[in-house]
Amino acid sequence: MAHVNAVLQRGRSHKRVTARASTQFETIPGLRERKKARLRQQIIETAIRLFRKQGYEKTRVDDIVKILEISQPTFFRYFPSKDAVLRDVGQRGFECITERLKSELSSKATTAERLRRLYHSMAVEAEADRPLWQAVVLSGAMDAVRSPEVRGAECIVAGLLREILVQGQKRSEITGAFPVVHLAEFMEALYHTVVRQWSVDLTGPHKLSERVDSAVEFFLRAVRP
Repeated sequence: MAHVNAVLQRGRSHKRVTARASTQFETIPGLRERKKARLRQQIIETAIRLFRKQGYEKTRVDDIVKILEISQPTFFRYFPSKDAVLRDVGQRGFECITERLKSELSSKATTAERLRRLYHSMAVEAEADRPLWQAVVLSGAMDAVRSPEVRGAECIVAGLLREILVQGQKRSEITGAFPVVHLAEFMEALYHTVVRQWSVDLTGPHKLSERVDSAVEFFLRAVRP
């Protein structure tokens, strides 16, 4: 009986050791993923600081890795280029625009009020962080043609803008003479052209919000029923 009890005790001890090892094994991937996520975020934050301080052209991958004390191969495991870091910024930008569009769709404002408020708030935000948005524009980080990774996010934004314009047509606030998809493209083209010009025009007026407000007023006059 004593022998049997000893065997059972050894079996229970073995199971406890195995269970602990299994638990430790299961937690290792989670820890590794958290460490990878932290480093990825550190790379993004460091790159953004440098883009703001030095500008797009003068910021190099070598600058980022020196500050973080990591190797270039380590950087490239997370991002294939400095532009790829900015695409992450662009993705977040689309997410913010999506939330603003959803907020406008839930409001009872007129189409004109919605568009004025939407684009003015976007312009003010870009205005407050000009060096970073200049880098975003120069890298094409929010250009769905140059950066296919953001195409899905851009499609969501375009769809929500079209919904605002559809509601405007139903209210007889927007002309029905043109397809909504074309009207949305015109408005977006106006906005992006103004932002691109502002971001690289270092000698001209820097008030993006005024330029965007004018573009929105031009659009609203053109689409009156």
